[in-house]
Amino acid sequence: MSISDWSNLTLHLEETLTGALGHYLDNWRRNISAAAKAVDKTLEEENFRDVVLYLVVMIGMLAFIVVAILVSTVKSKRREHSNDPYHQYIKEEWTAQGDVKTSFTA
Repeated sequence: MSISDWSNLTLHLEETLTGALGHYLDNWRRNISAAAKAVDKTLEEENFRDVVLYLVVMIGMLAFIVVAILVSTVKSKRREHSNDPYHQYIKEEWTAQGDVKTSFTA
């Protein structure tokens, strides 16, 4: 084989591979656009307004429950009075320890 045959072979091989790749990509693009059209048609047929409304209601209920739990926790903390027996016990123990500490330091 001469050099010109090799150059023609390379040129033919390049054209063949380029054509095959171009054909493959064109078919792939057509398939994707056909699939996209099918999905768009399905989405148009279905009504998603009810789904959005359902999600809004569910998220609203969850938010209401979380806020109710937080508010009830805060209110229960406020209701603790210093007259609570456990609180009085702790207060007396701390004052007793303070008296003991002052007696040792004196």
